[in-house]
Amino acid sequence: METSSAPGRVFITGGTGYLGQRLIPALLARGHEVRALVRPGSEKRLPPGCTAVPGNALDGASYASQVAPSETLVHLVGVSHPAPWKEEQFRQVDLGSVRASVTAAQEAKIRHFVYLSVAMPAPVMRSYVAVRAECEALISATGIPATFVRPWYVLGPGHRWPYLLIPLYAMAERFSEMRGTARRLGLVTLRQMIATLVWAVENPPEGARVLDVEAIRRGGSA
Repeated sequence: METSSAPGRVFITGGTGYLGQRLIPALLARGHEVRALVRPGSEKRLPPGCTAVPGNALDGASYASQVAPSETLVHLVGVSHPAPWKEEQFRQVDLGSVRASVTAAQEAKIRHFVYLSVAMPAPVMRSYVAVRAECEALISATGIPATFVRPWYVLGPGHRWPYLLIPLYAMAERFSEMRGTARRLGLVTLRQMIATLVWAVENPPEGARVLDVEAIRRGGSA
């Protein structure tokens, strides 16, 4: 049973990225203690109030000892601007960083692993989706309660061109054979994503949980 928790301690990988820089202030504003992994020398890129943990996202041993006493690990590391020709980078960065985070989470006895995944299945970006599915499987194999957040495309500053596709989504939803795919691969906003990640942190599951596009549009809550 999912119940809203009191402010806790959260460790974030990818804290200086597009979502991380917005998630951290949201968590701090709600009273959470936040620590974030950063490359050495990039500490100033973290929002004020967050504790920097220098390390290598692809090497769990470089930061595993600094994850505790966090109860929740939020993994946001991934290749920026995914594209079909970046398959090698997906395996090196996306999969490699999850392997590192899993090692660190197990050593720190993390109670909840929140992973930014991707909507699946999908008719495009197959290598990207396949690697994210492999990452989910690695996390699930640990037995740590986990939340898999599965957006397709997040609309926000610098990420607005898909607004042009909204009429196509509306048309697709009129046809039963396309409706499911259109909804599963729907667009979500940056605000909805941050609300969903905050909700996930504050409402840990007992096992594994998926928050798809429809759940993200509700901010994670049922």
